Amino acid sequence: MEKVVSEAEELPKAIVRRVVKEKLSECSPDYDFNVHKDAHLAFTESARIFIHYLSATANDICKESKRQTMNAEDVFKALEEIEFSEFVKPLRASLAEFRKKNAGKKGGAAKENEVKKKRKIEYSSAKNGTKTKQKKEDNHKEEEQVEGEQEQGEEEDNEEEENHGSE
Repeated sequence: MEKVVSEAEELPKAIVRRVVKEKLSECSPDYDFNVHKDAHLAFTESARIFIHYLSATANDICKESKRQTMNAEDVFKALEEIEFSEFVKPLRASLAEFRKKNAGKKGGAAKENEVKKKRKIEYSSAKNGTKTKQKKEDNHKEEEQVEGEQEQGEEEDNEEEENHGSE
């Protein structure tokens, strides 16, 4: 009987095939391996089951710590718990390298998202006829400037009247 796996749970076959092929070529660089379709399916299903088992164990560790958000430490502890502790050290190194490589990207992405958010607010405000805080401040400054000009004009008129009246 064939087990039906939902599409969301399936691992990308091309990626699994590439990982298997790269690993086999590392192990035997002088020998070209062919991997049967059934073997690829077995690798894919094994990887999927391993991910389920590891994530369930990490989830249990997270719950024991009375937290709802799983982090990398939970995964490392889960690997040790399911007796794959030899993976922890290389995974820590890989994670540190990944974080270092993506550290600059995160800052740039945050700024970009902030600009996009600002533009979206301005667009929706213009579309809805509402004013953003900046636009309200700009309008207030314009009103103050107009009032100032009007007061200056009134003062000039008063001076002219006084000058004409004294003549």
